[in-house]
Amino acid sequence: MNRITPEELDARIGNDAAPHLLDVRERHEHAVATLPRSHLIPLRELLERHSEILAWQQEDIVVYCHHGWRSQQAVHLLAALGFEHLWNLEGGIDAWADRVDPRLPRY
Repeated sequence: MNRITPEELDARIGNDAAPHLLDVRERHEHAVATLPRSHLIPLRELLERHSEILAWQQEDIVVYCHHGWRSQQAVHLLAALGFEHLWNLEGGIDAWADRVDPRLPRY
C-alpha cells in the first residue's frame, strides 16, 4: 500500500498534479475539520457509494481519516474495486493538523 506523509501531500496539493482527496470519516468528524476540496464518503458507505468517484479510478487518490486506520481499510477496499493509484495519509487529519496546519481543529 502506498503511503503519503502530510508534508508530501502538502507539497502536492498546490501543484497541477494535485491528487483527489477522499475523506472516509463520519459526517460529524468532517464538520469539525477537513482538508480543502475533499470528498466525503464515510467508510461504512464506501461500497454503496464508490460510483461517486469512479471518474477518479485511474487518477491519484489520497484517502484520509482521523488517524489513518479507516483510510487504510478504504484503500484496500478501493483497490479490490479496481482503483489503482491510492495513497493512505499517514497519521490522518490529526497528523496534518499537527505537522502542516496547526490552525485546523484537533479532536
